[in-house]
Amino acid sequence: MNRWRRRSLLIVLDAILVNLAYLGALFVRFEGFPAEHLDLYWRAMLFTTAVRILTNYFFGLYRRSWQYASIGELLAIVGAVSAGTMFNMALVFFFFQYVAPRSVLLIAWLLNIAFVGGIRFSWRVYRQRGQLLNSEPGTSNVMIVGAGDGGVLVARELRNHYGHRVSIVGFIDDDPLKKGQQILGCPVLGCKEDIPALVQEHKVDEIIISMPSVSRKVIREIVSIAQPTGKVIKILPGVFDLIDGNVTVQRIREVELEDLLGRDPVQADLAGIGAYLTNRVVLVTGAGGSIGSELCRQVLALKPEKLLLLDNCENNMYEIEMELRQWSEVPLVALVKDIRDRRAIEEIFDEYRPEVIFHAAAHKHVPLMELNPEEAIKNNVYGTYQVAWAAHRFGAKRFVLVSTDKAVNPTSVMGASKRIAEMVIQYLDTISETNYVAVRFGNVLGSRGSVIPLFKKQILAGGPVTVTHEKMIRYFMTIPEAVQLILQAGVLARGGEIFVLDMGDPVRILDLATTLIRLSGYEPYTEIDIKITGMRPGEKLFEELLTAEEGVNATTHERIFVARPTDLDTELLAQTVAAFAERHLGYLPKDQAATTRFIQAFLPEFVVVTNATEALAEVAVTSGGE
Repeated sequence: MNRWRRRSLLIVLDAILVNLAYLGALFVRFEGFPAEHLDLYWRAMLFTTAVRILTNYFFGLYRRSWQYASIGELLAIVGAVSAGTMFNMALVFFFFQYVAPRSVLLIAWLLNIAFVGGIRFSWRVYRQRGQLLNSEPGTSNVMIVGAGDGGVLVARELRNHYGHRVSIVGFIDDDPLKKGQQILGCPVLGCKEDIPALVQEHKVDEIIISMPSVSRKVIREIVSIAQPTGKVIKILPGVFDLIDGNVTVQRIREVELEDLLGRDPVQADLAGIGAYLTNRVVLVTGAGGSIGSELCRQVLALKPEKLLLLDNCENNMYEIEMELRQWSEVPLVALVKDIRDRRAIEEIFDEYRPEVIFHAAAHKHVPLMELNPEEAIKNNVYGTYQVAWAAHRFGAKRFVLVSTDKAVNPTSVMGASKRIAEMVIQYLDTISETNYVAVRFGNVLGSRGSVIPLFKKQILAGGPVTVTHEKMIRYFMTIPEAVQLILQAGVLARGGEIFVLDMGDPVRILDLATTLIRLSGYEPYTEIDIKITGMRPGEKLFEELLTAEEGVNATTHERIFVARPTDLDTELLAQTVAAFAERHLGYLPKDQAATTRFIQAFLPEFVVVTNATEALAEVAVTSGGE
């Protein structure tokens, strides 16, 4: 009923205003109301008024929310008035044999736009003025960084949804031509370097970064300037929000560590990836882990014929299987198996014949593998061999090994085991029709056992946040980015390559801890302390993505490189593979000394940096670094 009342009121007002516009045009043109023109006006008034109302209706002037009126509504008014003017000209000419003076028509057209538009836009002005006058004591002062399309859309969304609860003090933009300009009635106050002073001057409570098309490096600079103010920092992520029209209050969120990486996200060749995964049988080992589960999600989106999930942890398997079944109808096969179990692996390959294998199953925790070195070899080398050899025996097309930057010049048993696994698949590539490749990348934000969840847990407990060394640096990427790289490697694979991602700038772990504390709303060293605990067994101050001998060659993907092949000890690898094939499990190491001898056969420079007793003590210390 209220809606119909509102529309009826607008129709009545329009009927009055369009007639006042024509009478006003006569008065302006003739400084009065000539009898012949006035007489025709009275005869045609009902018809011309009806035409105006109908054109207003068809242009949607009675279905719009005028409290949010903008340029789109103004264009609709101009269109409705112009159409009404043309129809009325035709009506008067054909039915009343009258041609109105062109000056009268022009003036009437302008007055119609002014009257019809004025009554509507005045409602928006009235509502906004009311919101300002009725501001509550708890009003939040907001500063928007970015005076482009994203900033304007955010400002409009804030006003539309929060009204008097939010006060936009102004915009920040580095374009000197914008400084001092007014946007939606709010000034452009200055550039990013002015943020601390402007926050204090205008008593800002919240800073919103609305620059969806800039690089993460710029975002990181802005956050580093804004963080010392102690104010809440939020962000509008993604340029596609602008393209898709999805700029809403719900998408404005607090800044996360992923936004501050020193590298823009990897752009994958989705068409190429789909070409080798769609309608194929795909196997993912380690399917319940951080990387494996995301691999399953992204592979499933590309509609494989069947997806095989393999993991030796039934709880992880249960969770990922239940998640995937909720949103996909692709057949799933959940396999709770151990990659070291040859019979189980061969039965899987014999029954399902997977064409593409993503091997993510591995022991990855550095201190734990120092304590249990033989298990690192059994799982990361022998287990990798079992899956890779089955891929060869049963004619799989591609085998992609998920590796790590810790495999480069390894100082840990875990890193050494992954480097030997790389060597094994490179050797198999020389004797098999299957294309074997490895993907090597740095630390993954948010993966299980990684530094970010540890830091968050420590902050939640009130600190201290523990860092192993003040100079320790690492490369970081997000889990979806890591998985995109893994999938992209399958597109580029020709056999035997080790693919490396351009990881951008490394991040100092101490800076990471400081940033995360501030993003959590605390001040480092005062509210949450940071403690340096000392390096753990097998750790390095910095990780490398390539050995000195490897170097890189470019690929068709601008962010992915391939390590140049190095000489392999094919005789040693052939002996190792033969021993594995004959199930000489006694060939595998049973203690640390045997593990060291096994590793040094492949990596003569490898040196054990600690003993098991020291490793056990270090594992008990909860500290960040890996």
